[in-house]
Amino acid sequence: MPNPLIECIPNFSEARRPEVVEEIIRAITAVAGITLLDRHSDLDHNRTVLTYLGAPAAVEEAAFAAIATAGKLIDLDHHTGEHPRIGATDVVPFVPISGVTMQECVEIARRLGKRVGEELGIPVYLYEEAATRPERQNLENIRRGQYEGLKAEIATNPERKPDFGPSQLPPAGATVIGARFPLIAYNVYLTTDDVSIAKKIAKIIRFSSGGLRYVKGMGVLVDGRAQVSMNLTNYLGTPIPQAVEMVRNEAARYGVAVHHCELVGLVPQEALVNAAVWYLQLDGFESHQILESQLSTGSMPTTPPRDVFLEELAAGKPTPGGGSASAYTIALAAALTAMVARLTIGKKKYAEVENRMKALRDQADKLRKELNGDVERDAAAFDQLMQATKMPKDTDEEKDRRADAIWSATFTAAEVPLEVSHKALEVLKLTLEAAESGNLNAISDAGSASALARAGLTGAGYNVRINLTGMPDDPRAKKLISELVTIETQADELITRVKQTLISRGGLSL
Repeated sequence: MPNPLIECIPNFSEARRPEVVEEIIRAITAVAGITLLDRHSDLDHNRTVLTYLGAPAAVEEAAFAAIATAGKLIDLDHHTGEHPRIGATDVVPFVPISGVTMQECVEIARRLGKRVGEELGIPVYLYEEAATRPERQNLENIRRGQYEGLKAEIATNPERKPDFGPSQLPPAGATVIGARFPLIAYNVYLTTDDVSIAKKIAKIIRFSSGGLRYVKGMGVLVDGRAQVSMNLTNYLGTPIPQAVEMVRNEAARYGVAVHHCELVGLVPQEALVNAAVWYLQLDGFESHQILESQLSTGSMPTTPPRDVFLEELAAGKPTPGGGSASAYTIALAAALTAMVARLTIGKKKYAEVENRMKALRDQADKLRKELNGDVERDAAAFDQLMQATKMPKDTDEEKDRRADAIWSATFTAAEVPLEVSHKALEVLKLTLEAAESGNLNAISDAGSASALARAGLTGAGYNVRINLTGMPDDPRAKKLISELVTIETQADELITRVKQTLISRGGLSL
């Protein structure tokens, strides 16, 4: 199973002040594990689109940092641009890339929205797959009237009440957060400066007006040239060339032509291959006919990939640290457990337990994936705590804000390894079952998995305790410690049963 990766494509209402854009980029890339893939700024739109990639927890933390930074630097009361907008950080979509489900992206969107509303005081609307109301699935409905219209209605119109945050707009405006499938932002420039033609064409091609199913479009004037700006929300349902040719045909009715086209951000390779097949009329084309595809999947000699996590762990930086290493160790235990299940499935000797082993395999794989994400989550939680300690403390108000942020971040830094501890206990239960019923030839692997899970639990427990040492009398801290002790007690009982099984069933001398 591939490492969990999510793409985030936040849109910011700023392009004319590059120093502001750079500050936002620094906030994103300061989060460990984030890779900035692309940046696109349009001066006429006065809008910047950034694309970055990473593990779920890191992507979520980077999005919060970006929204907070943009909220401080961008004032919508003084913003103008061709593109519709309601916020400094106007829209934040999460896109599942590998090892992540759409539902997980929805959960991230909702969790981030709640945090932005509560901690930053910015109203948040959920859209697309994360929408809480059918009418809010469409971004255009939420952005109706833009910042100025929303500002006039948000406090009085129940239909415009945000999903999270206050029912009033700060200078940073509101933010729309959601989860969606890959989207292609594609602009077609016409050989005219008559923007009314572009608007008429956009009305014809967009789905909301009866046009192509997966196209959103509008007509704007950019660099003195009429532009049909499109979002293709499903490039398989509506391929790029189909949309472009419809624009071309409609433009011809007004005596104009396509001058050139423009991609905003990134595009899936499959979409470009499909465009080539369309225009070249390559009937029967197969993707394996692409030379580079053969080079990447062929039998050419390769070297084993470097274990990036182990390199980062040894690098002498605060993150990743013991908490991440603990999650990684328990993930290894889950992987070993799944291996035992797979070595059992399909064997006639173990036909009676096959269905249970299939379920065990699926449970172990699920836990492994979650724990792999927890490696980044733990690092992100610690980074959040470090950022809180660096907050200004020159005034009493700043000191109070800093203290509250440190308090909140400290509990988050303890809660993440506690969640990991719960998962370690679940993995231990699976290792016991694998030892008791799984393929006897792999019983030592089940035992090894149990040892790894318990070791990871020990490390996670250390990280819970170290984060709560400064608040021994806090009721919430006491509750977390009590919860941890219960987990550790149950884990020790499971370890004892695994050892007994290794002796009685496997003949090991322990």
